[in-house]
Amino acid sequence: MSQHADTLDEIFVALSDPTRRQVVRHLGRGPASVGELARPHPITLPSFMKHVRTLESCGLIQTEKSGRVRMCTLDRSRLAVVDDWLSDQRRLWADRTDRLEDLVTHLEETP
Repeated sequence: MSQHADTLDEIFVALSDPTRRQVVRHLGRGPASVGELARPHPITLPSFMKHVRTLESCGLIQTEKSGRVRMCTLDRSRLAVVDDWLSDQRRLWADRTDRLEDLVTHLEETP
């Protein structure tokens, strides 16, 4: 997973902001325009566009301008990188807790 360290860092930084997490959650339901995504947030459009650019720069979303409308779509393959990393972490910690349980059980059985 170390080959994905920079990618993971960028994605986790992007997801550290609640506004950006809400955008990703919204796009999980399907493509949406920047206007639709910005509507529920009490910030100016230029400020919201900074969030869009952050998500786009790490590859979580893609945007395409058609006329005056900029449409955004979620790139689920980028989330797969995070899912792979989390799976590795789950496996690592499950192994550690299993070994700890074995040790405690062995100590309890030893007179």
